[in-house]
Amino acid sequence: MIDKRVASLADAVAGITDGATVLIGGFGDSGVPVELVHALLDQGARDLTVVTNNAGAGESDVAALIRERRVRTVVCSYPRSMGSIWFEELWRAGEIGLELVPQGTLSERMRAAGAGLGGFFTPTGADTLLAEGKEVRTIGGRPHVFEHPLPGDVALVKAHRADRWGNLVYRKAARNYGPTMATAAALTVVQVEEFVELGELDPETVVTPGIFVDRVVEVAAS
Repeated sequence: MIDKRVASLADAVAGITDGATVLIGGFGDSGVPVELVHALLDQGARDLTVVTNNAGAGESDVAALIRERRVRTVVCSYPRSMGSIWFEELWRAGEIGLELVPQGTLSERMRAAGAGLGGFFTPTGADTLLAEGKEVRTIGGRPHVFEHPLPGDVALVKAHRADRWGNLVYRKAARNYGPTMATAAALTVVQVEEFVELGELDPETVVTPGIFVDRVVEVAAS
């Protein structure tokens, strides 16, 4: 019997190793798997490469991982958002790395990883410092830079509802990176607000099929 539900947040993040590349969903405060990130903090994995939209704010989730020196490198679009005090402090001290990636490129690189593609050409950033060291071609009269896929060892995702097979539906803007990250990771771990019985999810509303999901834990909405 297929059952991807786990009993606790600790079980959900068990086995994540030092040095892992962790894809963490969320856009601003929407769709961030806060409880899973804090469980990862408690679990103790370190030397992580974190792929996410921004480098955290305040003292919670990604910012907490950075504060506790668990992150080696951040791959993101917005390293300096309001309240990104810990990233800025460690960056100035030379204690954390950064790979800056335009937002659409970030998502597309993960999509390419999930689709098994070898990469893609994009005009975004082709005539900027972001193209340094990368292959650039002229396509249709415009320079395009080649971008490689961006897979993860683990994806931490927040969804709204799931069944025991791991089929997921999301809540409005909280969907953001979740579906893409779920396809791009070797291990996809999801927190949901509610489990439902098989057959309760309308197939037309399932955004992430369970084949892309490995573990699901229920976390009541706060």
